[in-house]
Amino acid sequence: MEIRVLMIGDVVGRPGRRAVLENVPGLVRDERINLTIANGENAAGGNGITREVANELFAAGVEVITMGNHVWDKKEVFNLIDKEERIIRPANYPPGAPGAGFGRYTTKEGVKVGIFNLSGRVFMPNMDCPFRKADELIPVLLAWSNIILLDFHGEATSEKIAMGYYLEGRVSAVCGTHTHVQTADERVLPGGTAYITDLGMTGPLDSIIGVKKEPVVEKFITQMPRKFEVAAGLYQFNAVIIDIDMQTGMAKNIKRIQNYE
Repeated sequence: MEIRVLMIGDVVGRPGRRAVLENVPGLVRDERINLTIANGENAAGGNGITREVANELFAAGVEVITMGNHVWDKKEVFNLIDKEERIIRPANYPPGAPGAGFGRYTTKEGVKVGIFNLSGRVFMPNMDCPFRKADELIPVLLAWSNIILLDFHGEATSEKIAMGYYLEGRVSAVCGTHTHVQTADERVLPGGTAYITDLGMTGPLDSIIGVKKEPVVEKFITQMPRKFEVAAGLYQFNAVIIDIDMQTGMAKNIKRIQNYE
């Protein structure tokens, strides 16, 4: 028996939410998806998340929302994240941060799944060690299920690949987020862990990682501050589908998705 998981790359603003709404229900039906996870740290106006936006993603079929370095960008998240168990932030924030960095979930078919979220430290905010935090959390999640999924939110390709090999054979999947550019290195590592360096972005296609092009180009040229806004127009939907053996908890296959509209 296998479980099939859909993991969606960083959802950016209204175009990203529209992409989720227009793609997820069909994928869940046609691909027989058992669990849908999306990174939502940019879902509300390009930075952070709100209750309204989270509910929009849940209504579209997303069952768990992972976050990243923009988790605190909307003030209302502080009243949301402690109450909403379906939203998890990076677990390696220092002690005392609101919310949880992992969750125990049960699919509609009754399959138990553990999910955790970590932030990288290379070119990222100063955080506790993600590798040691993974060592700490895996036994906790294994007490719930042998199916364990990680969203590793990081900038450096090398750090994400290192995490994949560090957790090889210990978790079902290590999927990177944050760069908004989908990588073409999806594979099942020899130890049975599905891996991709970055899931990519679900958001505006004609953009610079989700925002309007002109201010970004101007900032590079002038080195002066510019206001960034989420771009409009056509969208891209980036994700992977992972097949996991329910008995062993190890991945059997990972398939990359790139849809455009």
